[in-house]
Amino acid sequence: MQGWGWPAQGKVIAGFNEAAGSKGVDIAGTQGQPVTAAGAGKVVYSGSGLRGYGKLIIIKHNPTYLSAYAHNNQILVKEGQNVARGQKIGEVGSTDADAPGLHFEIRSEEHTSELQ
Repeated sequence: MQGWGWPAQGKVIAGFNEAAGSKGVDIAGTQGQPVTAAGAGKVVYSGSGLRGYGKLIIIKHNPTYLSAYAHNNQILVKEGQNVARGQKIGEVGSTDADAPGLHFEIRSEEHTSELQ
């Protein structure tokens, strides 16, 4: 899938490093700042049941790709909802994190994408 959008404004403070257990990037932000969908798709998870991710949103973009948005202050979408690229889906928060920010991952069936 080409043409991914960036999900939040801010500086990347931690990059992808699968060996160290970081399967995405951490983007610094301010509490309540918009989080937007990196691509069009369907929300397949919206909640706080996965330890370490806080309030988490997962979007399935096609049979191969998913994107994940963790540590939201508020979730603005529901499971089963279709979203457009750039649509506001949540707000930056610090649930299960030390400071406000967004943990963002793009995953494929083959492996986790290196986000740099």
